[in-house]
Amino acid sequence: MTMHIDEELLERVMREYDFPSKTEAVEAALKELDRQMRIREFRAHGLGLTPEELGNAVDPFYDEKLGYNVYPEGHVAETQAPYNSHGSTDPR
Repeated sequence: MTMHIDEELLERVMREYDFPSKTEAVEAALKELDRQMRIREFRAHGLGLTPEELGNAVDPFYDEKLGYNVYPEGHVAETQAPYNSHGSTDPR
């Protein structure tokens, strides 16, 4: 396949994004354009969920105005082990 591509643009993209080959740079660009197209399609047509299904997909403690979950007093998602309880002295 023969393609005519702006060599300076291709080199700049390869350098900036650390692509080892021209093929990988072109494939990444095509995948990004495809991703953007699919996002536009989702925005135009939705996800195909009913309002009830969409409502059930959201955490019941999510506060739209605040933009994060607000849990009732004493609500704990999971118990947490004490820091460094695995017995290791390694700080990582």
